[in-house]
Amino acid sequence: MSRVGRLPIAVPAGVTVTVTPDNVVTVKGPKGELVKAMHKDINIAIENNEVVVTRPSDNKNHRALHGLTRALINNMIIGVTNGYAKTLELVGVGYRAQLQGKKLVMNLGYSHPVEVEPVEGVTFKIDGTTKVIVEGIDKELVGAVSADIRKWRVPEPYKGKGIKYSDEVIRRKEGKTGKK
Repeated sequence: MSRVGRLPIAVPAGVTVTVTPDNVVTVKGPKGELVKAMHKDINIAIENNEVVVTRPSDNKNHRALHGLTRALINNMIIGVTNGYAKTLELVGVGYRAQLQGKKLVMNLGYSHPVEVEPVEGVTFKIDGTTKVIVEGIDKELVGAVSADIRKWRVPEPYKGKGIKYSDEVIRRKEGKTGKK
């Protein structure tokens, strides 16, 4: 039995979870609403304020989908109650970020400023001039937008310059040494 999949998900107060017969899960909470279609083979039931995910057989595909489905529903419930945030740090001389309306504008050493429009469901916040906080209720979307921002300047191992996650550790390398 899947260690993740067998655990029931407690539904907090103020959150409603509905499941249609074709396995479309809708979670409504104080921060918003998320809708996701789950695989049709996995059984999702709501029993006395808990979501229970079961699988029809011990088939390899069903075992893989069991824990995944439970984790996705749990992430949806956490998203509509608390939300998700990723913090990015700009490391480098002259690297800075600012908001123009809802748009994020960053100076990253290019000849032009980099402008990032927020996707629906995601907001940007600036902490100082070198920290960007990406917030939203959809964990997958927050991670994808953060990764897209990070792609503009991936941290390099020699000086550590670039855009990194706040909890990321950059493995540093020693530079070249000359022949003697």
